[in-house]
Amino acid sequence: MKYHIFIGSTLDDLKNERKVLPRIVMELGHIPVMADYLDDTARNSQNLLQKVIEECDYFVALVANKYSAADGKILPLVTQCSIAVKKGIPILALVIDEKARSTQAKKEQDPALIHKLDSFKAKLRECPCETWLNIPDLCQKAQSLLVQELNINVRPGWVKTEKLIDPTVANEISRLSSENDALRRRIRIDDGELVNRLRDQLKHAIKVLALNKVTLSFYYASGDNWENSRQFRYIRIFKLLVPELALGKNTAEISRFLGTVLNPDLDKTVRKDYPTPSNSIKKIMADFSMLKLVRCINDEEAVDKEIWEITEYGKELYSAYRMRQLEKALVKKPEN
Repeated sequence: MKYHIFIGSTLDDLKNERKVLPRIVMELGHIPVMADYLDDTARNSQNLLQKVIEECDYFVALVANKYSAADGKILPLVTQCSIAVKKGIPILALVIDEKARSTQAKKEQDPALIHKLDSFKAKLRECPCETWLNIPDLCQKAQSLLVQELNINVRPGWVKTEKLIDPTVANEISRLSSENDALRRRIRIDDGELVNRLRDQLKHAIKVLALNKVTLSFYYASGDNWENSRQFRYIRIFKLLVPELALGKNTAEISRFLGTVLNPDLDKTVRKDYPTPSNSIKKIMADFSMLKLVRCINDEEAVDKEIWEITEYGKELYSAYRMRQLEKALVKKPEN
């Protein structure tokens, strides 16, 4: 799954900082979008900007100490954020720390504009927000903020057209649809017996995942050995991987994803190649396969021929688990 991520900020005072954010977005496997190349003098510029933001999945707002541009124009970021709010696009804020060093040329001097800037920053801090001191700190905070938000607040995103219209995918969907219809007919005929049996089976599988743990270590880009060994419940790893395995992932991609998401030390960046041990990842996937939650397919064209994908039973179990989590909200606390 890929996301379009809009990056908005002032232009004059954050030229260097703006260069690193698109790189971070691309390294995470997503697509950066910026308004730099839009002609703001065109008659339909506002409609075009609105359409560009509307088609994005997330909005990153980078703010320092300027509210107006060198030519006296008011910060375009305010307008861009307003569009994102109206269209329901999640805003992620990166606000400069008050302790950060900055030249007078990069600071607002007009008291009225300073007041507007402070008010704008206060609104941004109500969103998922991080403060930064310098460019290295900005890179780390931006990556951490994006990884957390992309996993907590999942958006529709997009996939390549050929994957949507691949005949093998269409045939598989048709086959699964037929199997689903047949299963529904059997459930109706058996008057709920199969439903109860499946429900008990799902409960048992969820219990097995909740009780068993696996130890993962982490290899950082700046390190020379495995560090921060932690135990994680199988149920947590499974619920994280379900969306990722919808289109299939190889062992290296799963290692990279879990290393990034489960990294217990956000002050350190995990390395790109196998930040978690490959043998641990293969053990996890083998256990999931034994429980019929995932299956391994061979892709002759891929470098790593082991491609893991979620099964229909795995989707049913994930659905049952999520329903149990949501139903907890229905349990009323006793009144005092």
